[in-house]
Formats: sequence, C-alpha cells, structure tokens
Amino acid sequence: MALANLDMDVLRTLAVAMELGSFARAAERLGRTQSAVSLQMRRLETQLGQKLFRKNGRNLALTDAGDTVLGYARRILELNDEAVAAVRGAAIAGAVRLGVHQDFAEAWLPAVLTRFARAHPAVHISAQVERNTVLTERLVHGALDLALVFCQSSACGPGFTATPVGELQMEWIAPRDFAPDPALPLPLVMFEAPCVFRDAALAALERARRPWRIALTSPSLAGLWAAAGAGLGVTARTRIGLPAGLVPITSGLPRLPRVALTLHAIADMPPAVARLREILLDVLARELG
Repeated sequence: MALANLDMDVLRTLAVAMELGSFARAAERLGRTQSAVSLQMRRLETQLGQKLFRKNGRNLALTDAGDTVLGYARRILELNDEAVAAVRGAAIAGAVRLGVHQDFAEAWLPAVLTRFARAHPAVHISAQVERNTVLTERLVHGALDLALVFCQSSACGPGFTATPVGELQMEWIAPRDFAPDPALPLPLVMFEAPCVFRDAALAALERARRPWRIALTSPSLAGLWAAAGAGLGVTARTRIGLPAGLVPITSGLPRLPRVALTLHAIADMPPAVARLREILLDVLARELG
C-alpha cells in the first residue's frame, strides 16, 4: 500500500488550531474561513483513516490518534521552518544578547539555542542567566536585546516591545517529607530582596497570619535548591526546572498567586534578534501549551 504524503499546509493548520484551542481562532490567524479549516481537518482524517478530534464541551480536543499526528506535525513543521530559515537567513550575522531568568536556563534555553544555531550559525549568541532585577536593569541600560523575565509588561518602560508569554502558578517547594511545626515560625529559603516570589510568599503568609522567619537568603537559584533540599526551609518558585528530591507542597500553607512571564525586546530589532525572539516564543508556546 502506498504511503500518503501529508500536506504541510494542513499540518500547520492542525498545529495552529491546537495552539489556539479552536478552528475559529486558527482561521482568523491563518486568514481563512472557519469552514475551510474544518474541511482541511476532515480531509486529513479521511487521508489517515482515523478520527483525530473528539467532543470535549466547547474545547477542541484530540483523540489518541490526533495526539500522535500533532506530535509528528510539530516535528515536521519545525524541520521545514528550520530549512526555510537556514536558506533565507544564511546571510544573517552579527550578535544577539539574550537574558533569561535562572529558572529557565536548563529547562528551556538549550532547545532555543540549538534550534537557532542550526538555522543561523553565523550569529554569535551571548546568553546571560540572572535574576529578574539584574536582567531588567541590563535591558534598560542597553546591555541586552531580549530578556525573559517575571514582570509586568510595562516594567521595562518605553523603547521596548513586551510580549506576555503566559502565567505560571507559584508553588511552595520543599522535600517530600518536609513537615514544618505549626507551632513555630515557618522557615523560609528565599532570594535576596527585591524578588517577586519573596514578596508574594510573605504577603500570603501575612494574610494567613502564619508566623515565618527567613532561614537563608541566596542570590542564586542553585543556592535556594540546595538549601531547600537540605531541609533548611520551604521556598516559593514554579514547577519549572525542579531538581530531584523537591516537590510542590500544600499542607497547611496558604495558596500562592500566579506569576506573569513576559518577553521584553528592544523595539528596533535587527534580523538576528527578531529571529531569536520568534524561536523563543514558539518554544515557550509549546512548553506552556
């Protein structure tokens, strides 16, 4: 039996529809009618001989076969886009100065850098891994072109584009067997001030009238993980990049808020900066989707 050749355009429609959560939003982004998008999906189901979608209220949901196809579609599209970018962007050179929060250095940065370097080998990338305050200051003072930080969209002022990437849930993080004595102040392991996580954690404890004490402060995420892992206290982070042995805990502790993740970039972006921003947003959309 001859194998079917999947249509790249149809696969892109599928990927966009699942990213946005509906055929209507996908049609709007792709500049098509909703009926045209629906027809593409029906043809894909016919070509593969499998149902790809299932009912889930008003939300767009995939069957097991649909999940499989979507995974392959994203890989195929990524290779296609890399090939196009490599040819069109062969002449792109120069340098890009990227700043990312410490939480994302191991979790997301390698995939971004690998994909960018394959497509644009002539571009030099300077990746700076720091805390929020340091990255924001460097961006404002012209030492960075892009910065992925936990902050509001207006935090860096005029002269920059600010793209909301998503929101992450703050969590109390400690060893699985961590059991604080409710009769004693809660020991905390925190970044040095200022820190959005520190502020949120202390505010939540104050509202809950839960006594607390700072057991250790550190300027680095590695220091926080080491102290929390050693049982010195509980810290507040997201689930991104959690090391082995540490888990989110909820017993006896107030709920923490969600934190906004924003990508800031210089407004007048050279081609290399614009391309890295595009790849970064694409990787984050998949990771957070």
